[in-house]
Amino acid sequence: MGEASSLKCKRRILKSLLDRMKTRFNVAVAEVDKQDKWQYSTVGITCVTNDRSHAHQMLSAVVKYVEKTGTVEILHIQTELL
Repeated sequence: MGEASSLKCKRRILKSLLDRMKTRFNVAVAEVDKQDKWQYSTVGITCVTNDRSHAHQMLSAVVKYVEKTGTVEILHIQTELL
């Protein structure tokens, strides 16, 4: 969380980013871990589709968007398709 210096600041930055992701990509997103750490966050992103390649494309687009914003640094990505 590059710009964050407190939990309040982290929450403001994350809320803005997650809201933009929801609107732009029609995905479900939420902070799922590390809510009490101002330096880190774990975010879950979910999309529903009947095509695996479409799911990969959507999630890749979301990751590229997040990287492009420059507001956070992605340290690890884990993908699970059901």
